[in-house]
Amino acid sequence: MTVPTTDPPTTATCGSLRVDGATLHYEVRGRGPLLLLIPGGTGGAAAFDGIVDDLAEEYTVVTYDPRGLARSPLDDPDAAQHVAEHADDALRLLELLSPGEPARAAHVFGSSSGAIVALHLLAAHPDRVARVVAHEPPVVEVLPDAADHRALIARVRETLRTEGLMPAMTVFAAGLRGDGDSVSPRPQDEDDEAAAPAQDDAPTLPPGAAARAERTKAGLPYFVGRIVPAFMSYAPDLRLLEKRSDRLVLAGGEDSRGELPHRSVAFLAERLGAELRHFPGGHVGLTTHPAGFGEALRRALRR
Repeated sequence: MTVPTTDPPTTATCGSLRVDGATLHYEVRGRGPLLLLIPGGTGGAAAFDGIVDDLAEEYTVVTYDPRGLARSPLDDPDAAQHVAEHADDALRLLELLSPGEPARAAHVFGSSSGAIVALHLLAAHPDRVARVVAHEPPVVEVLPDAADHRALIARVRETLRTEGLMPAMTVFAAGLRGDGDSVSPRPQDEDDEAAAPAQDDAPTLPPGAAARAERTKAGLPYFVGRIVPAFMSYAPDLRLLEKRSDRLVLAGGEDSRGELPHRSVAFLAERLGAELRHFPGGHVGLTTHPAGFGEALRRALRR
């Protein structure tokens, strides 16, 4: 672990943490109860840029790049990925930044694949978690048509192997929508600037935004090739989650009803007998509707 240093252009205190097989980059802002934000897709810590400052007025907010993405390199770049290992990374961050008795348990928010990590963290380490808010975890194994989605994952992997990244992304995006269409894909939790068309007359991005966009794009092969197959094959422990449902808030996007991640979280809420809250926007409402999304998250954390 390195000694955290303050990055002068921002209010974040940054540090790195050695974990098994990787080095995690993390950032800390604000003061108050600890709130760990777990990103989905390839966005990393930057996925929360639109909401983190407001949250930091009330919480000590921790963001980080998950192992294998952006500034959190793997020791073995070809290592297989596992939900439990990513959840252990989150636990290590909590132990580092909020040591001590369970009375100091943290709040945790996860989006998309990060929400799957948050669910496992709650199931495996309930003493460290005061509340989990999980936004559209694509836990397709809870669905009655799970076999169809296993077939989707297999198609994505085969397309990646035989045709390359963007055709695989097209198959994946169509599967998430659940309509089978083949249109230009939008990766999960991708920053808006990363999705901007590459045109000669496109406006030049500010340096910070350009760097985030490049990190987002650079993480796509890893995300599609290793995160998607491992995470969407994960079956949450419903028995343990039901026992801890008083600490769990499940959320979907107002605009993503009928899409696969929304179907998954809605079915999970039904299985657990839990309320399903709705946040502004769709699966990437964190990016498209940051003000409303942040306010909905604050309300969920205060439940």
